[in-house]
Amino acid sequence: MNLAPDLIHLVITIVFSFLVGMELKTYRQQYHSKDNNLFFGTARTYTFIGILGYIFYKIEPAHLTLYIAVLILLSLLFLVFYRQKVEKGKSSILPYAVMLSVYAFGPMTERFELWMPSLLFVLIIFLLNAKQSLQRFSDDINMHEFETLGKMVLLSAVILPLLPNTNTIPYLPISPFKMWLAVVVISGISYGGYLVQKYFFPSKGYFLTGILGGTYSSTATTVVLARKARSGGDNPVINAAIIAATSMMYLRLLVVATVFNFSVSRSLALAFVVLAAAGMLISLFYLKRREKKTANADFVDKNPLELGTAFMFAVLFVLMMLATHLVIGEYGNSGLRILSFVVGFTDIDPFILSLLTGKYAVSQSELVTAFMIAAGSNNLLKALYALWFGGWKGGIRSAIWIAVLGIATIAWALK
Repeated sequence: MNLAPDLIHLVITIVFSFLVGMELKTYRQQYHSKDNNLFFGTARTYTFIGILGYIFYKIEPAHLTLYIAVLILLSLLFLVFYRQKVEKGKSSILPYAVMLSVYAFGPMTERFELWMPSLLFVLIIFLLNAKQSLQRFSDDINMHEFETLGKMVLLSAVILPLLPNTNTIPYLPISPFKMWLAVVVISGISYGGYLVQKYFFPSKGYFLTGILGGTYSSTATTVVLARKARSGGDNPVINAAIIAATSMMYLRLLVVATVFNFSVSRSLALAFVVLAAAGMLISLFYLKRREKKTANADFVDKNPLELGTAFMFAVLFVLMMLATHLVIGEYGNSGLRILSFVVGFTDIDPFILSLLTGKYAVSQSELVTAFMIAAGSNNLLKALYALWFGGWKGGIRSAIWIAVLGIATIAWALK
């Protein structure tokens, strides 16, 4: 027996509306047991609201005059109820928001596939049950960082589509669109790792700090952990964390290469996966030597998505691309290798992106070699940082292994 579509849609509306009303009742009993008289309606009320939304939408689906009129009447009724809440010091409009959602079930079941009203139902249930989690999240979060994220999204959404996708800048083999896209992508990868480390796994131990910190800045992570090592002495867990951060750098660079130049990424895959695995094995060796109790990491680092940082990255990106063109034009492949080694003692991301996105008069194998040399020399820089900030006792072991990884990377590149 085939049921009429209208009957199916009405049943779906009734079921979803009733379940939302029941969930709101549970929410009221759990969080507002003393304020039952300040809540708008019961499970039956919300079921009727869902039915009304469906019926008045079906009566006039073209102009929705009746549907809107009933919505206005329900809103006026809630306004009377809301004035009573305000007089008693309450101001939440959550019941009204839920009522609007329930009232929309009818039109949604008519206009969209089943997944759309189902998704709305799931979101309502999730948000009603996530009060405590969302409250803790909002209390712990640094709103300045989301303000920065908002600015970055605004600049990307407004500026990126307006930039020309043609090579309009002299001496630069890349369009302004791709240049800014590179900034957005690398900032997004860094910011994602930063958020995961800070808000989802805060103070979970040095080793996890090293792994997550390495996804957005292995250099900054090495400096922070090395400073901890200076005060804590020869701590196997901190050694493991510093080496793990460098191991994650290989995987991070491999992801960046995959996004911008898949052929280069494919050439790098074997070397970087092997080196990352070797670094993780070494770090796990030190991790097994840890004491039973190890202090949590108090890891604080600057937000990598500050606008000043993004614009500085763009400037360095352009300068690195110009320098690479100049060096290749004057000194060829040998000059590129020397430049790669020197750049490794700075921030290598702009140089790496210039290699991946620029069109140079060198073969792909030379680009891969330069990529690996820069990564290797950057490890030597981190080894120096580990020794300098961690001291001889606290940083010597991690410094040696990071240097070994760096030398191995350069040797692999030159073989």
